[in-house]
Amino acid sequence: MYKILVLAFISSWVFSFAYSQEKSSDTTITSIDADLINIFNQKTSKKYKVSAIKVTGNKYFDENLLISISGLSVGDEIAIPGGDNFSKAINKLWSQNYFSNVEIFITKLEGKNITLEIAVTERPRLAKYEIKGIKKGDLDDLKGKTGLIPGRVVTENMKRTATEAIVKYYAEKGFQNVKIKIDDRKDTSANNSVSLVFNVSKGEKVKINNINFTGNTVPDTKLKKQLKDTKEKMRLSLFKSEDFGGFIPPHSYTFDEYLKERGFLTFTKTKQVLSPYVRLNLFSAAKYDQKKYIENKDKLIEYYNSIGYRDAVIERDTVVHNSTGAINIDIQVNEGHKYYFGNITWRGNTKYPDSILTQILGIKKGDVYNLEILNKKLGKSGASEDGDVSGLYMDDGYLFFRTDPVESAVYKDTIDYEIRIVEGPQATIKNIRISGNEKTKEYVIRREIRTIPGDKFSRTDLIRSQREIAQLNFFNQEKIGIEPVPNPDDGTVDINYKVEEKSSDQLELSAGWGGVIGLTGTLGVTFNNFSIHNIFHKAAWDPLPMGDGEKLSLRVQSNGKAFRSYNFSFTEPWLGGKKRNPLTFSVYNTKFANAYNPATGTYTSSAANHSYLKTTGGTVSIGKQLKWPDDYFSASVGVSYVVYELNNYYISPVSLPGFNNGFSHNLSLKLAIQRSSIDNPMFPRRGSNFLASLQLTPPFSKIDPNLVNQSNPYAWIEYHKWRFNGEWYLPLTKATGSDHKQLILKAAAKFGFLGRYNPLLQISPFERFQLGDAGLSNQYAIIGYDIISQRGYPVYQTSDPKVNPDQNGATQYFTMFNKYVLEMRYPLSLNPSSTIYALGFFEAANGWYDVRTYNPFQLRRSVGIGMRFFLPMFGLLGFDYGIGLDRYTPGASLKDMSRFTFMLGYEPE
Repeated sequence: MYKILVLAFISSWVFSFAYSQEKSSDTTITSIDADLINIFNQKTSKKYKVSAIKVTGNKYFDENLLISISGLSVGDEIAIPGGDNFSKAINKLWSQNYFSNVEIFITKLEGKNITLEIAVTERPRLAKYEIKGIKKGDLDDLKGKTGLIPGRVVTENMKRTATEAIVKYYAEKGFQNVKIKIDDRKDTSANNSVSLVFNVSKGEKVKINNINFTGNTVPDTKLKKQLKDTKEKMRLSLFKSEDFGGFIPPHSYTFDEYLKERGFLTFTKTKQVLSPYVRLNLFSAAKYDQKKYIENKDKLIEYYNSIGYRDAVIERDTVVHNSTGAINIDIQVNEGHKYYFGNITWRGNTKYPDSILTQILGIKKGDVYNLEILNKKLGKSGASEDGDVSGLYMDDGYLFFRTDPVESAVYKDTIDYEIRIVEGPQATIKNIRISGNEKTKEYVIRREIRTIPGDKFSRTDLIRSQREIAQLNFFNQEKIGIEPVPNPDDGTVDINYKVEEKSSDQLELSAGWGGVIGLTGTLGVTFNNFSIHNIFHKAAWDPLPMGDGEKLSLRVQSNGKAFRSYNFSFTEPWLGGKKRNPLTFSVYNTKFANAYNPATGTYTSSAANHSYLKTTGGTVSIGKQLKWPDDYFSASVGVSYVVYELNNYYISPVSLPGFNNGFSHNLSLKLAIQRSSIDNPMFPRRGSNFLASLQLTPPFSKIDPNLVNQSNPYAWIEYHKWRFNGEWYLPLTKATGSDHKQLILKAAAKFGFLGRYNPLLQISPFERFQLGDAGLSNQYAIIGYDIISQRGYPVYQTSDPKVNPDQNGATQYFTMFNKYVLEMRYPLSLNPSSTIYALGFFEAANGWYDVRTYNPFQLRRSVGIGMRFFLPMFGLLGFDYGIGLDRYTPGASLKDMSRFTFMLGYEPE
């Protein structure tokens, strides 16, 4: 402080001396100057009052702002010498990191009044920056990570932060020897500004050559699996052998080494000769990331703990570079003893006996010791899917319940536990609060939740409430928050629900010009959270009346003169407002025409009016949630009436020759029962979905036998149609990341059967099953066909898998079908604005024409991969690449067996 004040004194003295020389003709210092010189030399401290403060050197910062930051004010009394006001002011300004120099001068002394000057030198500002030596894609990724923003003050911390971000970015890619040199250049485009150039030298990517374990009895292969982000190089194991009779142990080569020495083996075109000599071991990327390596070591110890080695430690690990620049990792472990559970006793339980608690715990004497499983079954680390002790108590109101597992004895390789329980009082729900619903009415959420004021607290009801809110699909499923707030004083609990609105409406819009076809296009809107009650209230149109949870859908589609369709539907999910009784009403009108005129080579209105199929229909259905067998079940009943008008239009010329003109009426009743327990409608992780339905018409030919002999025996269509769909979802991995990504297995089975009442009539030409291709709606959906997809195959009509469907186009369609699906799904993004996941699939399906030829194991098989994109405004967008395994014919290539399919708007069957 003394040095700073001396500088201030000397500067002030020079300033005062110059001032006096300008105003006085002699060279003597005035009495005021003498006082200013002696102000710091006086033996006793005196107080001086600040009469004025001035700031110099500031170009970007306001003078009053800097004076405020300094802490100095006009009227302050400052002790000189001995006061710390100046040093504190300088430190406050310096700590802003905006200045390269800060000084305070006393420029004037009048009695006990002093005038101060705060002189600052502002740091230069960033005009622009460059990062050289890297790819454009890397540059785009780094722009948001470096923190470099033109116009901001350039500080050493800014440079350091940017450098660390670049180093971290490349370290995660395996570049561990990144070097960065920063060049500062004055920029002439603005005053006091600089440009920064980051010269990046990435060096070679550091890969892992070998991972070696010592001190372990657990096989190396199992330990290496735990190092999920720390993998060795891909390897080829090459077998040297002079002939088939000799054998030498395999010599392991990295893939790079193999490429360099590819003359090592003499390859032949004969698979039988090559396969015994070459073994390819595939691993994930072998880049070395130190941060992930440290995390993986923790995972390794967790794995040891899960298989009974509770004392396992990593005693030493070394990371050593070899002569090729790759690294070898040596890990020495001390496994300790393998432990087992001994006797487990309970203490403090009065509600439930030991036998019930032991049964729910599910751990027996002699089981391998696993603390994670013990805590999970006690409910200390989240709810267990197959039940836990905490859930047993909390479902009966014991919110304050807790357990404390204590090791009561450790002998040899056995650990006894005493589980101490504090049951506490039962809690009653007091208040339910809902927040975050900016658009959805509160009653729409409140009617879905299972926690009711006055009821006993139940953890199961909380979990179920979260699922029901997610099923609305109005909110971000990943952000639904439930917070119980206990009130120990009165034994109650408040429950706070927090939601985040998301867009659930969908828009379908397309337009085009099809040349001779004419104007084509689609306009469709679906409002999934509509309010029909407020449709006549002007104030509710913002921009539309929303928030009551109703669904309104309108769709108009045209393909010139060849096709047009009008659709309208409305759903009230809670008819009456007290119970979940969904009411759905829909009407539609379509026309599909053979509008092509071969004489003119164009699509004409006259041709369209000469050959066409028109449908006009409507459906009304009502559903009800059931309580038995459980409340995941629901039932529905619907009545549908459709009129088909055919004018020179053949539906199925093979099965129904001559039926191409007239009207057909389809009056049917549909009964359905469904059970759905999936956790998320957009990307289910667990649960199942079952649907069984029966659609039937009156037996008109039994009522009037003469219908069989009429020219149009299908004036009133008769049939009974049975359907079953079953889907199961199972997580195969633990949830990772903030959005809980998991690998999911989906298994599905589907069945359909179309029957008749009268054996004298052929099975209805309507309501059949079309198999193959993408499963998108087409002209056959107009006449009630169920369009069943099978990826990797075109639409086919034969039941024999040995018959290649590419050589046998479909002219008639099935009355029975089976389909089985296995899918592996992994989410790439679970953001509500774009849910994206990748999948791999295996499918098997087939169709038949009668029960006698039905064979559920005679199936066409396919495999492939695909992607799904759920966009709030457009619904589903997806594509698949499927390979039809039974499309193979001698000489066929993979291209001949494969098929690319596309879907939009909905997931096909």
